[in-house]
Amino acid sequence: MSYLPVEQYKRAWIFRHKDLPISDEDLAQIKPLTEARAEQVWTQQISNRCNHPSLFNADDWASKADTWLETDHWQQRWESEENALPDILSEHLQWEDDTVVWFCYSSEHVIETSWAIFRQHWKNFLFFDDGPILIGRKRKQVVQFHQTGNYRIGNRK
Repeated sequence: MSYLPVEQYKRAWIFRHKDLPISDEDLAQIKPLTEARAEQVWTQQISNRCNHPSLFNADDWASKADTWLETDHWQQRWESEENALPDILSEHLQWEDDTVVWFCYSSEHVIETSWAIFRQHWKNFLFFDDGPILIGRKRKQVVQFHQTGNYRIGNRK
């Protein structure tokens, strides 16, 4: 089994927050990966040398300056009543609604969902903002979010 039931996920409260409700139908499409599957995705897609975004080394694509194109702010939009993603981010990620995405907090914490579900509920995912990376299956575009309230867009090589 590759997924944990949301109820068993350590950080499930982010998807049940009273200020950012998620319907049961959408919640069923938010799939925390088991630790073994999360490690596999992290190793294949993010880094086979470190287990957290704060530990990237010079050989990891995420630490290379030429990966990143632009930096912008996410926190102001997150704190607003507007639900849309920040403009630069949504312009960079022109993915189909059914694109499988992984929101990667660390090698042990990866969430799989669709681009449509992530786009609709992105604020829930960002209750933990210590460097998580958003990637799409078979997509080169990436986004990394930081506790400073900034995010950066880029392309994996």
